[in-house]
Amino acid sequence: MKERLVNGLKAFGRLRIQTSHASIICYSTLLLILFIAFTIRVLPIRWEIPTGDVRLNEFDPYYQFSLTNKMVRDGLLSPYLENGGEGWINYQQWYPDGLDMSRSLPALPMTAAILYSIISWLGVNVDLMTFCSIFPVIFGTLSCLIIYFVGKDIGGKAIGLFAALFLALAPSFLQRTALGFFDTEVLGIVGLLAFILMFLRAIDENRSLRSSLVFSAGAGAALAYFIGAWGAAYFLVDLAILFVFVLILLKRYSQRLLFSYSLTFGLALFVAANIPYISIGYLTSGAVIPVAGVFLLLCLLEVLRHNISARTKVLLAGATLAAVVGGFIALWQLGYMQNIAGKFITVLDPFVRSASPLIESVAEHRISAWGNIYFELGLGILFFLAGLYFTLRNPTNRNVFLLIFGATSLYFAASMVRLLVIFAPAFCLLAATGIIGILKPFYTLLREAPQIAVKSKRRIARVSKEYSGVVLFLVFMLLVTNFAFAPQNGGVPRVYSQAYSPLTVSAASLPIGGENLPEPAQEWLDMLSWTRNNLQTTTVVCAWWDYGYWLSILGNVTTLADNATVNSTQIENIGFIFMASEDKAMTMLEKYDAEYILIFTTLSLAQSSEGTYYIVQPVGFGDEGKWSWMARISGQARDRFVQDGLLSAGEAWTDETDFGEYSNTTGRFEWNDAGRASTVYKLLSYAKQRWADVSGTEYGVVPDEAGVAPTYFKQAFFAGLDLKPAEASAKYGGLIPIVALYEIDWASYYAATD
Repeated sequence: MKERLVNGLKAFGRLRIQTSHASIICYSTLLLILFIAFTIRVLPIRWEIPTGDVRLNEFDPYYQFSLTNKMVRDGLLSPYLENGGEGWINYQQWYPDGLDMSRSLPALPMTAAILYSIISWLGVNVDLMTFCSIFPVIFGTLSCLIIYFVGKDIGGKAIGLFAALFLALAPSFLQRTALGFFDTEVLGIVGLLAFILMFLRAIDENRSLRSSLVFSAGAGAALAYFIGAWGAAYFLVDLAILFVFVLILLKRYSQRLLFSYSLTFGLALFVAANIPYISIGYLTSGAVIPVAGVFLLLCLLEVLRHNISARTKVLLAGATLAAVVGGFIALWQLGYMQNIAGKFITVLDPFVRSASPLIESVAEHRISAWGNIYFELGLGILFFLAGLYFTLRNPTNRNVFLLIFGATSLYFAASMVRLLVIFAPAFCLLAATGIIGILKPFYTLLREAPQIAVKSKRRIARVSKEYSGVVLFLVFMLLVTNFAFAPQNGGVPRVYSQAYSPLTVSAASLPIGGENLPEPAQEWLDMLSWTRNNLQTTTVVCAWWDYGYWLSILGNVTTLADNATVNSTQIENIGFIFMASEDKAMTMLEKYDAEYILIFTTLSLAQSSEGTYYIVQPVGFGDEGKWSWMARISGQARDRFVQDGLLSAGEAWTDETDFGEYSNTTGRFEWNDAGRASTVYKLLSYAKQRWADVSGTEYGVVPDEAGVAPTYFKQAFFAGLDLKPAEASAKYGGLIPIVALYEIDWASYYAATD
C-alpha cells in the first residue's frame, strides 16, 4: 500500500511537470490579455485625477447611477416599492410629471449596489460614482475571461486566447466597457457570453446528465440575468430558439436537447416574470412566444422517437402544428400577445427609424456605414471570413451556433451602430477560428522534421518549414498592423486612440482627446458647479434633452427632458421653445415654470483675408449643430401647435429649411428672417458675441455675424468667456466651448405683454 501511494504521488508529480509548461504559457498569456483589457479601459482616468473626482461617461450612465444611489440609500427594491408600491417618481427630471424610475431594468444597479455595499462593509472608502465609473472596466475584463472559455470549448485554448485578445481590443466593446460607461451593455455582454458558454455545454452529449443539469440551470440563470440587465434580451432569446430549430432541421434532436432546453428556458422565464418592471407580460410578447412553439416541437419529436405507427405519427404532427398555429392566433385575437418592443422592430426594419427624427437624431441609432463596420473589423475581416469557411466545413453544434450568432449579429450591427457591441463577441470567435484554421497546417509542418520533395531530372528541393515560417510571419504582421501599428492612423493603434480619450463631460463635449487635450476641459464642469452652488434643486432649467442628466445629477437642478426620451411630446415642446420666436417660446416656458434656459455652442477662429484680425464662427459640435434636429422634431408636431393656438398656419414649420438654406458659395447655413427671429439663433449669436466682446479688444476678434441680444433672456453665467484664443489653441486645438446659461426675465415679459 505504501509503495503504491508513493508511486502514485511520483506519477502525479511527473504529470504536473510534463503539463506545467504549456499551462504556464497559456494562463500567463491569458493573464496578460486580461491585464491589457483592464489597463486600456482605465486610461481615461488620466483626465479625472486632476479634477479630484471620477465621473461617468456620456449621458445614459447617469440614469443608472441615480438608480444605484437610490438602492444604496433606501434598499434594493426601493425604486419599485416606493409610494405604496407604485414606484419611485423622480420629479427632478421630466418636470412637471417626473420620471417613473420603476420602469427600469434592475440587474445593473442592483449588482452595483450589492458590490458597493460589500466593499464598503470591508472598509474600502470610495464614493459611489467612482465605483460606478470603474465598474464597467472590471466587468469588461470579466467578459474577456468568459469568452476565453467559450473559444476553448469551440476549438481549443488557442482559439480562446485569440478571442479574448480580440474582444479586449474590439473598438465598439471597448467604448462601452471603458471607464465611466456604466450602462446596460456592460452586464449584457457578460450575461450573453455566460449563457452561450453554459447552454452549449448543457446540450453536449459527451457530458454526464448531472453536469448537463448544472449547466442548464446556469444557462437559465444567465439568461434571466441578461433579461434583467439589457433590453436587447429579445436577441438572445430568439437566437437560442433559432439555434435549436436549426438543430431540429439538421436531424440532431436528442433527449439531452429537450431536457436542457426545457430547464434553461423554464428557469429563465420563471425568474424573468418575477423581475420588477418585466412581469408576467414578458411571456406573451411576440418575441418570446416562439419559446413555447419550439418546446412543443421538441416534445413532438420525443414522442415520434418511439415505435408508433405512421398514422399516429402523422396525427400527432398535425395536432401539434394545429395547436401551435391555433394558439398563436387565439392569443393574438384575444389581445394577450403583446407587440414586439418598438426598438426591436426598428432594428429588424431600420427604415422605420427614418420616419422618426427623434430616433434618427441619436447617432448610435443610425444605420451603420461601411466606415463604421471597417473600423470595427479592420484587417480582421480577412480572418472573420476565413472563420466562416472553417466553421462551415466542420458543422458541429457549437459551430452551427457560432454561424447563426455571427450572421444575425452582423445584420443587427449593420442595422444600428449601437449594436456593433453585440457583433463584437461573434466576430472575435469567428476571427479566432479563422486564424487557427489558417495557421494549423503550417504550424504542424513547422514542427515536423524537414521533408524534401525531389522532382525528377531537375531535382528541385522544397522545404516546408520555410514556407510555413513565411505564412506565420505574414499573419503576425497582419495582426500587428491591425492592432498595434495601424498606419492609417499615423502609426497610432486604433484601439489606443479609441480608449485614450477623456470622459465626455471632462472634454467639454468636444471631439478631442489624447495629446490634444493636455488637461481636463473646465467649461461644462464650471457650469455644473455654478448651478449646484447657486441654484436650488427645484429650479427648472430648460435645455436640449442631451444635457438633462448632467444638469439634474451633476448640476442638481430640475430639468424638462433627458436621454430617457420617455415623453416625445415634451421633447417636441422643447424643440418648439428653441425654434419659435421669443414671444412664442415664453408662452411654452411659462407652462413649465422654467426660470433658466441653457445653450451650448462651440466656436473657432479664422484669420481675416487681410490678416489683421480674427473672425470667430460656429463649428457645429454644440447646439449650433443640433438645432436642425430641434426643427425636425418640433416640426413633427406642427399641426398640434397650430390647433393649440401657439402658431398660425403661416408660422408653422416642418424642418430646418423653413429657417434658411445652405449656401454652396459659403458652404454655410444662411438664416432667413424666421431663422434670425428664432430663440435658438438669438441665444447662440449672443453667446458668440459676448465671447468676441471679451476677447476682441485685446486680440482683435470679431464675430462672423453680429450677435442679436435676446429680449427676455439675460446673461446669468457663461462658462468659457474667459478662455483666451491662445489658451483655446493650446488646450482644445483652437476650439472654444461656451456653455451659456440665461435667466428668463419674466418681469420684462409680463410688462411687455400686459
